[in-house]
Amino acid sequence: MRYTTAGESHGPQLTAVIEGIPAGLTIDPEKINADLKRRQQGYGRGNRMKIETDQVQITAGVRHQKSLGGPIVLQVTNRDHGHWGDIMSPTATETPENTVRQVTKPRPGHADLVGGEKYQHTDLRNVLERSSARETTMRVAVGSLCKQLLAEVGVQVLGFVQMLGGIAADPAQLPEIGDLTELTRITNASDVRTYDEDAAAKIRTLIDETKQKGDTLGGVVQVVATGLPVGLGSYVGADRKLDAKLARAIVSINAFKGVEFGDGFGLAQHPGSEDMDEIFYDNDKGFYRGSNHLGGFEGGMTNGMPVIVKGVMKPIPTLYKPLRSVDVNTKEPFVANVERSDTTAVPAASVVAEAMVAITLAQAILDKFDADALPRLQAQLKAYNEELAQY
Repeated sequence: MRYTTAGESHGPQLTAVIEGIPAGLTIDPEKINADLKRRQQGYGRGNRMKIETDQVQITAGVRHQKSLGGPIVLQVTNRDHGHWGDIMSPTATETPENTVRQVTKPRPGHADLVGGEKYQHTDLRNVLERSSARETTMRVAVGSLCKQLLAEVGVQVLGFVQMLGGIAADPAQLPEIGDLTELTRITNASDVRTYDEDAAAKIRTLIDETKQKGDTLGGVVQVVATGLPVGLGSYVGADRKLDAKLARAIVSINAFKGVEFGDGFGLAQHPGSEDMDEIFYDNDKGFYRGSNHLGGFEGGMTNGMPVIVKGVMKPIPTLYKPLRSVDVNTKEPFVANVERSDTTAVPAASVVAEAMVAITLAQAILDKFDADALPRLQAQLKAYNEELAQY
């Protein structure tokens, strides 16, 4: 399975094309819309979220709500494009009137300057329109569709906030991870997408204080996936390790600067005797681990434990108290331009991370089993699990 996205932040629409979804999957567009709404919510979001109410249109690859096996096309209209007209028109010729919103002062921490240098753009709007986190809209749409596929083979995926602005949720408050239904309910009800309400109250106060200062906040998101079969990924080649693919997927999200699995960087603080997940056997359960310090991976492969991935998001670099920069045309120092911005987008980023994990896990399952038709995929996965139970 592969996918691509297209579109600019203030362009007419955003598009995704997904190839490799098995035929016979029932696709509910309202579930995709619900995930798009989750991406737009969260305490600390900016005014853009009040303009757009993202709704998906499925224009190819699905008939009577069933996937056909061919490429699926998802589209989301940018309502804000009406305010940009010829400025972001794909077909209008360039005139002095439709280039009035040129950007020549690159913002520190963004793709503006490097993108301008790479693609020889003197109007940096050509960079920021595509490098904007608005692009993640379509990743969430693709991920939502992948979650519908994963649900058909017993896999659940959920992203939430573990820490925001230095305030961490208490891991002791985290519901037992098995069935993610209750944790989903709790985090969806939280406007900062965390399970610890005491931490959530402190986070809201911090966001308010930070907004008054014109500053921004980063944080840590966590994604959990349950119900995965043993042996997704492989140890035989570096490019086939599934945890490596997940690390790439997480760091590909705008503003993400780090990733870890299970106890992650904390593993360096303990001896190996405290970090390994000891193996046990039960006649009913088969092989199992007594802990999950390694986040569900051994040798680049899933080991049957829940997959636990954490990603670090830096503070958003667009500040209402702008940083210093240099005009690319005049080479004179200026303070950087301010586009619409959020105080924090960590709650929304947890939804994007959830989508990227779902996409990567769906790809891993479709790589391993027959991906032409859903019933055949389900039958092969069932037979594989039965085979492992006899090992």
